[in-house]
Amino acid sequence: MAEVEKGLVIFDCDGVLVDSEPISIGVLVGAMRDAGVTIDENGAYERFLGRSLSTVTDTLRSEFNIAAGEKFLERMRIDLYARFRAELKPIEGIRETLDALDLPRCVASSSQLERIRLSLEVTGLLDRLSPHIFSASMVRRGKPAPDLFLYAAREMHAEPESCIVVEDSPAGIEAARAAGMTVFAFTGGTHANLPRYRAELDRLAPEVVFDAMPDLIHLVQKYRADGTHP
Repeated sequence: MAEVEKGLVIFDCDGVLVDSEPISIGVLVGAMRDAGVTIDENGAYERFLGRSLSTVTDTLRSEFNIAAGEKFLERMRIDLYARFRAELKPIEGIRETLDALDLPRCVASSSQLERIRLSLEVTGLLDRLSPHIFSASMVRRGKPAPDLFLYAAREMHAEPESCIVVEDSPAGIEAARAAGMTVFAFTGGTHANLPRYRAELDRLAPEVVFDAMPDLIHLVQKYRADGTHP
């Protein structure tokens, strides 16, 4: 039987490791506009931030009557990947933070595995996190269900109560809570100043809220030293 880890930090990808949300939302808003539906970025963030591809396609169909079939999704993928290669940046300070972190770490993201790996590769983070990368495509239900975080913990041989999840989206925070994990909400991404987003974070009341990634090291150390985390 594999040894159980004494602690694990689970990172979301978009908006936590890479500053991708404005690019992703911009591509989605453009695709919806081309399909005849107008939505502003605030509305798109509210509905789609942190959601899995299956949830996004379900919402497009049920709320906007957009059939997000193979052609629609492939065009979005091509546009998104081209912009990622040209524009995507890592979250400031994330490389140094990962290098200094003294706990096992992994990625658990709502994005498809191909997209996660591309995001990490173009930002120079892949070698710091591979092969411990988990996608919502690996589980039945995406965030806000807890399935992905519980799956990542099992694969990393960690108990849920020993896990700290670093998340930026309300859906991800809800998923981590449902999994019985501690939530550190990161608000340093470009999208994090939206009023509705901040109000939703206040409602969810994560254990820690921080906006500078290098602060994660001392926040984790303090949380563990206080006896609230193994």
